[in-house]
Amino acid sequence: MIDPLFWLGLSVLLVAFSLTVFLVAALPALQEVARAARSIEKLVDTLRRDLPPTLEAIRLTGMEISDLTDDVSDGVKSAGQVVKQVDQSIGSAKKQAQKVQVTTRSVFVGVKAAWKSLSRNPSNRRSNERLSPSQRRALQSYVREANHDDHREAPYQRSDFEDFEQLDSDQGEVN
Repeated sequence: MIDPLFWLGLSVLLVAFSLTVFLVAALPALQEVARAARSIEKLVDTLRRDLPPTLEAIRLTGMEISDLTDDVSDGVKSAGQVVKQVDQSIGSAKKQAQKVQVTTRSVFVGVKAAWKSLSRNPSNRRSNERLSPSQRRALQSYVREANHDDHREAPYQRSDFEDFEQLDSDQGEVN
């Protein structure tokens, strides 16, 4: 049993047997690896064929979204400007309405005063209460002379001036 050749032959036989068992066991695994390699190759071909158009479509979609975002931003800015213009228009309309209201009141008070003034006697047009004492005396002497010269009723009487003063005080209360 010491023959080295025997041991060498036995070793080669055992290695050959182990290698055969390994190959028999590995053969289905290698077949699966080959199938997986073919599937990966088909997937890569599909990606090579379909991925560039898909990426191009995604890039175009991104550009369109960017354009739409810009359009929406411009629309929001213009809407903001329109809102500001409307707000300014409303403010100016309010101011004009207030001016119209003040003007209407002024016209109404003026018409009321004119109506009162026109509806009384024509001789009640002037008040001597506003005149200084020297001017009153001059007016009274003028009235006396006119009455004396024409022998008719004086154009201005004391009661007429009191009516005019009442009209002035009514206007002060309205304003």
